[in-house]
Amino acid sequence: MGALAVAVLIYNARSGASPAAGKVTSTTAPGKIGKPPPVDAAWPRYGLTHTQLSANNGKEQLQDVVAGPLSKTPMLQNQHIMGFGVDNPEESPGRFDFEDLDDRMRLMDQSGGVPVLTLCCAPDWMKGGPAGQTSWEKEHLEAAPEPKHFDDFARLAAEVAKRYDHVKYFMVWNELKGFWPDHKQPPDIQGYTQLYNKVYAAVKAVRPDALIGGPYLGMNSNEGDNSELKGAWGSVDQLVLDAFDYWWKNKKGADFVVVDGASPTDDHQLLPDAFGATGKFSAVTSWLRKRTGDMPIWWSEYYFEPEDGSANWTPQMRLAVQAAALMEFARSGASTALYWNPETKSGDCAGCMWNQGTGAWLPTGELLSNFTKWFPAGAKLESVKSSSPGIRVLAQPGQLVMVNTTDAPISATVDGKQVTLQPYEVKWAGR
Repeated sequence: MGALAVAVLIYNARSGASPAAGKVTSTTAPGKIGKPPPVDAAWPRYGLTHTQLSANNGKEQLQDVVAGPLSKTPMLQNQHIMGFGVDNPEESPGRFDFEDLDDRMRLMDQSGGVPVLTLCCAPDWMKGGPAGQTSWEKEHLEAAPEPKHFDDFARLAAEVAKRYDHVKYFMVWNELKGFWPDHKQPPDIQGYTQLYNKVYAAVKAVRPDALIGGPYLGMNSNEGDNSELKGAWGSVDQLVLDAFDYWWKNKKGADFVVVDGASPTDDHQLLPDAFGATGKFSAVTSWLRKRTGDMPIWWSEYYFEPEDGSANWTPQMRLAVQAAALMEFARSGASTALYWNPETKSGDCAGCMWNQGTGAWLPTGELLSNFTKWFPAGAKLESVKSSSPGIRVLAQPGQLVMVNTTDAPISATVDGKQVTLQPYEVKWAGR
């Protein structure tokens, strides 16, 4: 794919960034939950997004090896229709090329995935560029279609929905790309909503069974206090909340709500610490549920590491913080949380689900598989007592998971049983 292999690698930096350094302790009392909100058990909860490199981009046997463990606990698998490992699907008007997207779809099918497609990004000619050419520079890929081409993008979305008629879930666009050039000013949520409504109508016209969600809005947070949604973890930018309210009131329709976000603030702070900061995911989900009722809440991306490259977490700590984040999604009743799966051509990758060279399953893959198996949407959660505030617990009638949120071993009584967890250990146990 040439230029694509160079260009979209920039997106992998979002999930491969280094975390923050320093001793981290939790200030949040573990083990206690209120009555969890209702979540339709028919909705899948956990999954991944394929990025520039995935199991179909290595040796031929790599896909077969990776498909094995993925198929044991099928989860959602998401792919963008342009970029993020897929070439331009319509380089010239009406001339479609789905070779790369077909290839990713074969990977999803072989591994038993529940497929999801993100309807982003747009061909160059829809953004003021020449037909027959594709620029993979970041500013070009992230540009929004021109308003005069909203209908063209909607037709492309409908073509995709017809071709992949076994795909049930579609997310419209990605983080208001091109609709928010200056984050100090309000985004063009009116323009995005116009695009969304056209895509919604076009896809529903050819696939009435398709389930469509938006606005795929990044719930950015900072240390300020000028927001209606805030907590010990910081406060969500009020411009984001206002944009969501506009979309919600003016959308043509929606089958689920899509947001994404990071527990660190925009200036890479973890408040009050790495584990406490994950409370943001519950707070945002609860805020959305108050506005949207029983509408399923999807987190299309979630991040728990600062992106400033100044950190030095151990792999064990990284896994522990991710487990704490997944606990927040379960406790707050989020319907879905998709992990932005990073990949490298070679070398270590603490956040990868599998080794890109050998296909060997890595701890992050095991973590997501276990949460998919034991805490699906609709799982009955139960309160469990822990004698140590350093151990977080999530439990259902047959299984529990414990996370040591400190850098020292802890011996404690959890669910009436004596346990010992090593620093930042994630431990599963039957009940």
